[in-house]
Amino acid sequence: MIKQQNGQISRNKLLGVAGIGWMFDAMDVGILSFVIAALAIDWGLNPSQMGWIGSVNSIGMAVGALVFGVLADKIGRKKVFMWTLILFSIASGLSAFTTTLALFLIFRFFVGMGLGGELPVASTLVSESVETKERGRVVVLLESFWAAGWLIAAIISYFVIPATFWPIEGWRVALILTALPAFYAIYIRMKLPDSPQFVAKAEAKKRSVMQNIAEVWSKPYARSTLMLWVLWFAVVFSYYGMFLWLPSVMVGKGFDLISSFKYVLIMTLAQLPGYFTAAWFIEKLGRKFVLVTYLIGTAASAYVFGNAESVTILLISGMLLSFFNLGAWGALYAYTPEQYPAIIRGTGAGMAAAVGRIGGIFGPLLVGTLVAKGYAIGSVFAIFCVAILIGVAAVLFLGKETKQVELD
Repeated sequence: MIKQQNGQISRNKLLGVAGIGWMFDAMDVGILSFVIAALAIDWGLNPSQMGWIGSVNSIGMAVGALVFGVLADKIGRKKVFMWTLILFSIASGLSAFTTTLALFLIFRFFVGMGLGGELPVASTLVSESVETKERGRVVVLLESFWAAGWLIAAIISYFVIPATFWPIEGWRVALILTALPAFYAIYIRMKLPDSPQFVAKAEAKKRSVMQNIAEVWSKPYARSTLMLWVLWFAVVFSYYGMFLWLPSVMVGKGFDLISSFKYVLIMTLAQLPGYFTAAWFIEKLGRKFVLVTYLIGTAASAYVFGNAESVTILLISGMLLSFFNLGAWGALYAYTPEQYPAIIRGTGAGMAAAVGRIGGIFGPLLVGTLVAKGYAIGSVFAIFCVAILIGVAAVLFLGKETKQVELD
């Protein structure tokens, strides 16, 4: 465990401080999936318009991951972590007061920028601040805060969104609550030191942005970069295509909105054991094992979920989908920063996440478009299964094992 001395912070405290920020991110994304279902009723949105809400969020995440990933190598991980938290919180809170879809989409773009920038930077900060022997496990545990955020989102959505707070609709109250994390940035400013590896690399600040971007594709890192870009695109494309539509898929299968929220809450609980098992396996059996195994489990569960007809099969397959998919996400965030040295780590991780967010743009749009044209949900989810298996192939044939490898 890292002791709190010389500007350092204990492992558990670092995990808690960064993890709560991560939890707030998940809370916002989770609430959005329920808000989309509510807006479809309140504003009379069609499936294509619903898809655009999720996609514009991912457009912002792509921009944010690239811009803030590059900035993290110039001004430090801590500053970027703090400012991205403020950006997404304020924009999310302001989106609660919109009355048109166009303005709502504009605010969701800025929410996405903050989210997209924070996630890879936070995982990079934690990865650089813990010992090699527990680096992977700690980053996966950081990701487990995502499940906590989703659980809070599901609880808020179950009790708040269907309620009426005259003259304010429930979904607006839920979005106002997502503005609260901005105050957490003040705590971060006081309590969280920057990455010791970034602080030690004084030459990093002297390098140009274009130098860093070019080096990500230089000969020593090109294979890893290609692998990460394919993997990130496949994972994010399938995740946002499936999970942002979960409540709406439930409604489409004949369940009312409140029942759908309840079932998604139950499915979300399965994320926690997914993270914890992945955290245990990642230091025992390696990053590649966890990614391949959990992604294959995700693909199989998604296929069954998309074709489920009974409540029992829907719940079991939905829980397995949450278990495997979020376990894979934990491994992905542990694996990504380990592909690059400290001077380009933020840039490399940010660029990979940005490519992934492009997949997040098309996933929700694809569902909305195909559903509007009358395609069955089972057929749509089969597309996500194929995408996930392409990501598995990238890890198997292009990935290198980084378990217990010292970071430069």
